[in-house]
Amino acid sequence: MTNKSNKQAVVLADNLYEDLELWVPFLRIREENIPVQIVAAEAEKTYTSKHGYPVKSDAAAEEINPDDIDLLVIPGGYSPDHMRRHHSMVELVRRVHETGGYVAFICHGGWMACSANILKGNQATSFFAIRDDMQNAGAKWVDEEVVNDNRLISSRTPADLPAFCRELIKALQ
Repeated sequence: MTNKSNKQAVVLADNLYEDLELWVPFLRIREENIPVQIVAAEAEKTYTSKHGYPVKSDAAAEEINPDDIDLLVIPGGYSPDHMRRHHSMVELVRRVHETGGYVAFICHGGWMACSANILKGNQATSFFAIRDDMQNAGAKWVDEEVVNDNRLISSRTPADLPAFCRELIKALQ
C-alpha cells in the first residue's frame, strides 16, 4: 500500500525503553500506511527494552531533517534519560516542534520535552514521578490520559496507549 497522506513519523529509541510505549505507537502508525522510522543516536544499532526486547534504529537523529517530520514519538521507560544525553536527539525534538511538527511523549518521555525546552506555557501530562520536572520546565501539568496542546501530545502510562494512539493518528490526518 502507498502513503496517501505524504506524512512521515519517527519514533525515538534508546536502551531501557518501555516496550509497549515504543511498539504500540510504531505499529499503529504503520497500520495507517504512514512511513515511520526508528531514530536513535546511532543508525543501524540495536537497542534493548526494559524487558530485553530489541529494536534496531533505521537512522541517526543527526540524519533526520526536522522539516520532513510530521510526528515525533518519544516512548518512556528509562530511555529518555539516555536519549537526552545526546545533543542530536534533543535538538531533533526541539526542531520538529519549532518547524510545526507534533511531538508526542508518554510516561517518562516528558524528560526529553523538558530537555528540548518546548513545554513552557503548554498543558501536558506524564508519569506522576516526573511531574515536578515537567512543571519546572514550564508545563501546566494535568493528570489526564491524553493531552494535546500546541502540537504536544502527552500521556501518562501504557494504560493510556489507546487514547494516546488516537491522538497520534488525528495529528497525522
